[in-house]
Amino acid sequence: MSDEPDLDGLRGEEFPWTKGGSIAYLNHASTGPLPARTVRTLGEWDRLRAEPWRVSGADQFGVLARSREACARMIGATPDEIALMVNTTYGMNVAASCLPLRPGDVIVTPDREFPANVYPWMALARRRGLEYRRVPNAGRLADEATLLRALDEPGVRVLSVSWVSFETGLKLDLARLGAACRERGIWFVVDAIQGIATAPIDVHACHVDFLACGGQKWLLSPWGTGFLYVRRELVRQLEPHVVGWMAVRNSEDFTRLCDYELNWFEDARRFEVITLPFQEFAGFNASMALFESVGWERVHALIAERTAQIVDWASRRPGMTLVTPADPARRAGIVSVQVADPVAASARLTSAGIPHSLREGMIRLAPHFYTTPAEIERALAALA
Repeated sequence: MSDEPDLDGLRGEEFPWTKGGSIAYLNHASTGPLPARTVRTLGEWDRLRAEPWRVSGADQFGVLARSREACARMIGATPDEIALMVNTTYGMNVAASCLPLRPGDVIVTPDREFPANVYPWMALARRRGLEYRRVPNAGRLADEATLLRALDEPGVRVLSVSWVSFETGLKLDLARLGAACRERGIWFVVDAIQGIATAPIDVHACHVDFLACGGQKWLLSPWGTGFLYVRRELVRQLEPHVVGWMAVRNSEDFTRLCDYELNWFEDARRFEVITLPFQEFAGFNASMALFESVGWERVHALIAERTAQIVDWASRRPGMTLVTPADPARRAGIVSVQVADPVAASARLTSAGIPHSLREGMIRLAPHFYTTPAEIERALAALA
């Protein structure tokens, strides 16, 4: 007998709003709904927060420790390489600010990146006399061959990419890019928020130096949750630019906080800025437990099935252009299509109870593991 949970039963328990059939949610690339277990956990912690004498330090910091462990399991890292963050953007800023770059060094990103992977580098370049370059794409899609050639230009010290494009759904080959960066002594930074939970990743195998991800989208977690992976070899080499009062080892003894010593933690906690939202991370842990109960491999496979359903239909539909690559290896959970009148198409989807996104003149659909084939068909009918 299979140990896998019954998906229909789980869907009804964790996403009770699906029972009425009025909403077919295809907007996980924007904000993911919270599972019922996560809502319950948040409520329990809010009640504790109302009476803080009921919450011990072990309770609070145990939540954070479990969050680091869950993040590490998900991406092939170890807990000492995980720093908890309140969103992707903050994680990207931490990565950018602590790199030992010198005036004249060059930072490279693809063009048409989400702003979280643009503005931190633009600001850093302005403040520290660096050069920030956006590499032209092949149309809307990032061109890996052009990116690789850009790495050989003089002075390049950082390559920062979105694993999965918010706009097109293109999934980059991180292993290929990471290997090229490691060979050249270039730091490799990844904004992974549109890829984590939709496809497997091993940060060590991909030679990633930093990876930032928020929890509010595909991880079905509260706002204010996320993490930054920092490769172990870099953790002890780099010092945080923004310093939290619990980034040092002697901060663990609350009876001697005035014994000041800048003795950083030897793990990625040195990059955290306390106080983190403990109750939100308790909710994050509940959502992660849901994924682990289903099994990450099954989650990835189900998302791939739903996106393939959209891709196959859009590839054959007259008057519609599939922007997302049809190759399953080059996409994850986002499918973007161009239609003659995207505003009208978006209005039809909204009227049909299908939350989605209108991005850069395209319709963006983003199903999750609990999305049913019937819900996809409903969305395609509204598009047609």
